[in-house]
Amino acid sequence: MMSVSNAQAKPSIQICRIMRPDDANIVGNVHGGTILKMIEEAGCIIGTRHCNTQNGDHCVAALARVERTDFLYPMFIGEVAHVSAEITYTSKHSVEVQINVLSENIVTGAKKVTNKATLWYVPFSLQNVSKITEVPPIEYSSSEQEEAGKKRYEAQKLERLETKERNGEILMSVSVPEPYTVAFSQSSLIHLIGPSDCTLHGFVHGEHPILASLTSIPAATFSQEVSHPGVTMKLMDEVAGIVAARHCKTNIVTASVDAINFHRKIKKGCVITVSGRMTFTSNKSMEIEVFVYADQLVEAEKGKYRAVTAFFTYISLDKDNKPLPVPPLKLEGEEEQKRFDEGKARYLQNKAKRLADKECQQ
Repeated sequence: MMSVSNAQAKPSIQICRIMRPDDANIVGNVHGGTILKMIEEAGCIIGTRHCNTQNGDHCVAALARVERTDFLYPMFIGEVAHVSAEITYTSKHSVEVQINVLSENIVTGAKKVTNKATLWYVPFSLQNVSKITEVPPIEYSSSEQEEAGKKRYEAQKLERLETKERNGEILMSVSVPEPYTVAFSQSSLIHLIGPSDCTLHGFVHGEHPILASLTSIPAATFSQEVSHPGVTMKLMDEVAGIVAARHCKTNIVTASVDAINFHRKIKKGCVITVSGRMTFTSNKSMEIEVFVYADQLVEAEKGKYRAVTAFFTYISLDKDNKPLPVPPLKLEGEEEQKRFDEGKARYLQNKAKRLADKECQQ
């Protein structure tokens, strides 16, 4: 283990990729899920690299939480996405990674920041996937910076625990629901987690010779294969987008994503059910709550469990990509009213934060 005196300067990386037609919707806007997947990949790379700079078990950084992510501007087919990631705080067993996404029009040279995100990772040993390894410390430019990171760490830890304890039901289908109700737009997607959903940078692909050679550990020791969290986030965004489109019947884009909490691992061979429902609408935005449930086919006696939860916010656009009014949500029953009120509170809180941030920048 490294001592604090041997702490490293803040590690950072930058990756880029051109946006292709299969990254976008039918009008050319890049899917929010595609961007989320790139963000997670950059975070996993830098987190895993940093956690393997100390002597001891080789490990992989597993995603535990994605903080609120705002989609500041849309990205389009043909633009280049530049994703930069920096480790900004480390606790004994977790890593905070802050990420910026910038889009570049390679014809005009115009660039703009499209996303900012904060992710938290936990390192797991590749020899014993149930063991969490210790994280090498980093150097901070000041004690105030370290203290601010510690406060963020404590806040996300508390919220993650609260979200995990929150009860929620599996969405049930309703026959012939009325338009603009929760039941009318709620949607689900079922997906079997296969080998293509499990990638090299996790303690996955137990039989993969490349990963074995990189870690100098026999391939046979990798007994668990765990899904890529970026795949899950992309599916969540797709379901949320379907809910939003069903509600307003227009082109829709992701505006923001509240904290994505990963409660339990999803293994290869699991059947996941990604379900979404409308919780709140303002004049020009929609909040969709998304759940991911996993069901292990081989170990069916363990039953279905909730693996991931998040809130996605969408806006409706016209043909010129200008915001359109959103049809109001018709509420049915006390539970829907309660979820609506909670969504309104989140909306007002986030609106106040955006205004405060805007004033600070002026």
